[in-house]
Amino acid sequence: IIIHISRRDNDQPPLYFNFIMTSKAGYQEIAIVDYNDVVQDHSKEHNLGHFMEQAFGASSKDASPLGVIAIRNVPGFVEAKRQFFPMAHKLAHLPKDYLENNLTDPESLYNAGWSHGKEKLGDQPDFAKGSFYFNPLTDMPGSEEDRKKYPVSYPCNLWPEESKVPGFEKAAKHLGKLMKDVTAHLSKHIDAYVNGKVPDYAANTLFAEIDATEKAKGRLLYYFPLDDYKTGASEDSWIGWHNDSGFLTALAGDMYIDDATGEILEKSPDPSAGLYVVGRNDEVIQVNIPSDCMAVQLGECVQIMTGGAVVATPHCVRGAAANGVSRISLPCFIDTPPVFPLTMPPGFTREQVVSSALGSSRVPPLETRWTEDGQTFGDFLGKTFAMYYEWSQSDK
Repeated sequence: IIIHISRRDNDQPPLYFNFIMTSKAGYQEIAIVDYNDVVQDHSKEHNLGHFMEQAFGASSKDASPLGVIAIRNVPGFVEAKRQFFPMAHKLAHLPKDYLENNLTDPESLYNAGWSHGKEKLGDQPDFAKGSFYFNPLTDMPGSEEDRKKYPVSYPCNLWPEESKVPGFEKAAKHLGKLMKDVTAHLSKHIDAYVNGKVPDYAANTLFAEIDATEKAKGRLLYYFPLDDYKTGASEDSWIGWHNDSGFLTALAGDMYIDDATGEILEKSPDPSAGLYVVGRNDEVIQVNIPSDCMAVQLGECVQIMTGGAVVATPHCVRGAAANGVSRISLPCFIDTPPVFPLTMPPGFTREQVVSSALGSSRVPPLETRWTEDGQTFGDFLGKTFAMYYEWSQSDK
């Protein structure tokens, strides 16, 4: 069930809600804010605090924070998405030897260019999806010293030849940069919301990092059809349960496509396919991002640096139980350099931060990965990746 409500008065920004009903969770609302309010500085006329509370707030009493907020009316977004997404089909069906020999980067642990079967889903190589990683802001991020010291964090871009996928590089950079810029604007409103909850939280703390960073990693995902679609898809058959471990992730929504022909489908033939999150009471909630919206998802690093005023949410992607159907999506991970210290606001304790997390058996506890105040982002990521692998092998 989807209900749209819009409102404008002298003191409030436009209000949109999507109400999604699932068998476990009943009704849950997802906030959608207007781009024109996002790009304005926080003020009485452009106060998005209610939406920040609804999407990310640890203290929200009305409903579980979903950890994601959608943004409508981003200039050029719909057109950029429609231009770029279908190219994923052509890329994923290039000859395997070309993809492996020309577009893979083992030195960065496959964090640039093409990756298929290099990651693991549980304890098995993940062939359910192919990924193309790229930095939409620069082909050579960081300094030469940064790239040598942190090859995983600062990989150089690899692009398919223009003759193989015409317009791919230009379209990827355009959409990724647009999403990064909008996310930076939204970070100001997250800062303003947190400052109202945590007086010692410095103004524009998150915005200063997100606006200045050149560490943006786009991941164009092509989910191949499920081999066992007739038996039904498990809830995490395309991407397993996890928290985003970085700062902010821009999402371009999704597109479903006929894998054999490349024909774009108006909607998923399986309404249960797509993104799911875990709520405050460990209930599973389906999240549908409208096709004309981009979205922003919160990572655990922001939860740490805000003292738990905002929280990251466990999520996964369920495959489509339909013959020959693929899914395309584009998250863009916007993070700080690996040396950035993950520090709580003054006067907070680790217990306050970790206790604000949405407890779930689906992801390893934050306290086992964020081991001390001031731990670097790079070290936190390393511990997180190792812990997720161990978690996937355990009985929990």
